[in-house]
Amino acid sequence: MSDAPFGPQAFPSRSIAWRLTLLLTLLLTIAAAATLAAALSYGQTAATRAFDRLLTGAALQIAERISVEDGETVVDIPLSAFGLLSLAAEDRIFYRVIGPDGSTLTGDESFPLPDRAKAQSGSVLYDTTFSGEPVRAIRMQRFLAERAVRGPITVVVAQTLRARSELANEIVARAVIGVVIAGALTLTLALLAMYLALSPLRRIERAILARDPLDLTPLSTTTPREVEALVSAINRFMARLDRRVSAMQDFVADAAHQMRTPITALRAQTELAMEEEDPRKLRALQRRIRDRAIGVSRLTDQLLSHALVTHRADAVTLEWLDLRRVAVEAEREARRTGGAEAVALDLPADPVMVTGDAFSLREAARNLITNALAHGKPPVTLGVRVTAAETAVIAARDCGPGMSPRQIERIGERFARDASNPQSAGLGLAIVAEVAEFHQGAVRAGAAAEGGFEVGIEMPLAPAGPAAPSDKGDAS
Repeated sequence: MSDAPFGPQAFPSRSIAWRLTLLLTLLLTIAAAATLAAALSYGQTAATRAFDRLLTGAALQIAERISVEDGETVVDIPLSAFGLLSLAAEDRIFYRVIGPDGSTLTGDESFPLPDRAKAQSGSVLYDTTFSGEPVRAIRMQRFLAERAVRGPITVVVAQTLRARSELANEIVARAVIGVVIAGALTLTLALLAMYLALSPLRRIERAILARDPLDLTPLSTTTPREVEALVSAINRFMARLDRRVSAMQDFVADAAHQMRTPITALRAQTELAMEEEDPRKLRALQRRIRDRAIGVSRLTDQLLSHALVTHRADAVTLEWLDLRRVAVEAEREARRTGGAEAVALDLPADPVMVTGDAFSLREAARNLITNALAHGKPPVTLGVRVTAAETAVIAARDCGPGMSPRQIERIGERFARDASNPQSAGLGLAIVAEVAEFHQGAVRAGAAAEGGFEVGIEMPLAPAGPAAPSDKGDAS
C-alpha cells in the first residue's frame, strides 16, 4: 500500500465536461445569490418607500385639518387620511397630535416620539416599537401663528410593518422565480454549447479508438485552433513511438540476422577443433576461433551501441558541452579497451562549445578512432576544430590513402563491411552518421589539410549562452 495519501490516485480524474459543469454551476450559484441579495435589498427599499409615501400623505392631510376656533386648537381627523393607510388591511394604524405646549390633543398619548437628534428636523421618518410590534412612523410639524394659539403642532402617524414585509417578500419571490428560470435556461444553453465545443475532442477520441494498434501514422482529423496543439502533440508522440518501434524491430532483425552466421561459424570451428588431432591444424583453428570471437564481440558491442544511440536520440535532453572534453574521454576509453595507444589528440586552446549528448558524441568519436585504426595507416590523430563557417568538427585522421568514392557514398549504411577485414562489423560509421544527424550535423570524409585522410562529424556551434567552463587542463 502506498504511503502517499495525496498521490495521483487519491482523487479520481474528472472529465472536462464535469469540471466545466461544476464551474458553471458554481458561477451561476454565486450570481444567483448576488441577484437574490440585491432583490431582497431592492424589495425592502421599494416597500419602505411606497408605504412611507402613504404615511406622509396621511400626516399631511391631518396637519392641514388643524385649526383654531374660539381660542382652542381643533383637530379634525379626515377619514381619507386613514383610507390611504387602510390599503394595508392587516396593519394597525396609530396617530398622535401634540399641541404647542406639549400636551397630546388627540390620539395615543404614549406613542413614542423620535429622539432629539431626529426631532431637530421638520419632518422625520423613524422606526420604533409600540404595543409589542415594530412600527414605522412619521413625525410632521405645522406652525400655528394665531393670537390665541402660537407655536408648532406636532402630528405623528404610524403603521405596523406586516404589509411592507409581505410586499418585500413578494418582490423577492418573483425575483427568485426569475433567477431560477434564467439560471436553469442559462445552464442548459451553456451545457449545450459546451457539448458542441467539446465535439472535436470526441472526434479525436473516436479516431484514435478506431485505429489499428499498429497504425502510427499522423492524425488527419480537422480540429479547431485551440485543439491543434493537442493533435500536434499526439502526432509528435506517435512519430516518436513509431521511431522507437522501428528501431526496436530493426535491432531485433539485425541482431538475429547478423549474429546467426558468425555464431554458427564459431560453433562449427569449435567442433572441428575438438575433433582435430594435428597440432598445426589445431592452432590454425584456434586462431580462427579467436578472430571469430573478436568479431562477434565487436559486432555485439556495436549493435548495443547503435541501439543505445538510437534510443538516446529521442530520450535525452541536449546540454552545453565542450567538444574537446568529448575527444579526451573518447581517447581514454579507446585506450582502456585496447588498440588506441598510437592515437594522438589535436585540440584547440579555446573551448569548442556545442549543444549535444555527451554519451552519443563520445561513442561516435570512439568509433571514428576504431575505424581509423582498422582501415587507415598510423599514426592516428583525433582532432577538434572550428571551421571558417563557424561550425565545430571532431574528426579522426590517419596517414593512409583513405576511402574510395564508393566507400564514401556508403557511409551511414549499416553492415557495410570491408571485405579485407573479416573482423569488421560494418556498424561504426553508421553509428557516426546517426549521431551526426541527431546533432543536426553531417559526416565529412576526405583528404585532410595536414595530409592523410580524415572522417569526422561537422555540427553547429552552440548559440550564445552561459559562460563556457574553464577546462583547458582536461583538454590538454
